[in-house]
Amino acid sequence: MADYQETTDFNSYVALGDSFTEGLNDPGPDGRYAGWADRLAQLLAAQRPAADFRYANLAVRGRLLDQVVAEQVPRVAEIRPDLVSFCAGGNDILRPGSDPDEAAERFEAAVLELRRHAGRVLICTGFDTRGIPLLGLLRGKIATYNGHLRAIADRNDCAVADLWSLRAVHDRRAWSEDRLHLSPEGHQRVALLAARSLGLPLTSAQDPDAPWPAAPELSVAEQRRENLHWAREFLVPWVGRRLRGESSGDHVEAKRPELSPL
Repeated sequence: MADYQETTDFNSYVALGDSFTEGLNDPGPDGRYAGWADRLAQLLAAQRPAADFRYANLAVRGRLLDQVVAEQVPRVAEIRPDLVSFCAGGNDILRPGSDPDEAAERFEAAVLELRRHAGRVLICTGFDTRGIPLLGLLRGKIATYNGHLRAIADRNDCAVADLWSLRAVHDRRAWSEDRLHLSPEGHQRVALLAARSLGLPLTSAQDPDAPWPAAPELSVAEQRRENLHWAREFLVPWVGRRLRGESSGDHVEAKRPELSPL
């Protein structure tokens, strides 16, 4: 294990993962996606002179756990950051026939490697999919995988951003139109949860579970129209890619492949 002091005063941060960490559906000012990891990096940089903080995001949409391990984890040994976030396996769990027990074994092997080269490792559990069309059917598998992730964190002294317990994301406004990726405000809530998990000082206005403003309820007819639009625009293309063996991440490269100042 690397000889690092446990501290919230991080000089460098590397984010690993798939579309969740790449930040899909949270457009940034530079035209690239931002996302919770970029937002967390901003919170970390605010703890010290901005010029002293560096950040890399190696996450690529559509990546399975083994791809993240093969393509992204080895870079941590080269960079040796103070902090690495490792959120992977969600795309595996979505696949028919996947085994959360077996996926967790591969996840822990990667965590052991990361702990050798990073000062602190942050992992994320999966979201609670209760009430979400189709994904709700996988709730048991996600809960099983989450149980393993928490145990892995305990055994290996990792910080945990527990997305399952984040009540704020049960609001539809936390999700983008495709219902698979967070909205900008959803990404902000996750960034605040991750910051709190790392022990960063937050104000009362930065509560990740702060209540949402009141919003009008959709009628049954409006919900039906939304569901039909979602199925046509997002579900059918997603199923089509699976049947063709394609990934949304084909030909996509990491947006911040090197440590650099924000």
